[in-house]
Amino acid sequence: MKQYVCMTEFKPKTADFAQRVADSFARQAALTTMGARLVSVEPGRVVVDMAHDDRFTQQHGFIHAGVTTTVLDTACGYAAFSLMPADAGVLTIELKTNLLAPAAGETFEFEGRVVKPGRTVTFCEGEAFAISKGARKRIATLSATMMTVLGRDDVKS
Repeated sequence: MKQYVCMTEFKPKTADFAQRVADSFARQAALTTMGARLVSVEPGRVVVDMAHDDRFTQQHGFIHAGVTTTVLDTACGYAAFSLMPADAGVLTIELKTNLLAPAAGETFEFEGRVVKPGRTVTFCEGEAFAISKGARKRIATLSATMMTVLGRDDVKS
């Protein structure tokens, strides 16, 4: 049987990539308002969590799809950012969210992963999970294209 090697390890362009992600994440006023927290940062992978908060629910008591998409977009953006040069900023070019189940849970976990890094464009995928009574359920996926932004004072890390 032929064996294949899976290349999943990415090399960050800076030694302080995790601190750069954490510093930038701390400036995310919207995510601070939602109670989202940066849980882990690895080259090309970021995990964010958030507790259930009634202020961010829709009419049925589920976390709103827009909130789920926002946090997933952020996790993917920072996964891409973790591989970018020190003078880069990151912006989302395009994204698509698939809502798989109602966002009902005590807490939520959002994971962003780089699939294909590039010099200018990086493709990412994300997954959101609802956690309730120890059970973890996938509630959404996201595909996103991120852009490395250089030379703009209004888009910095």
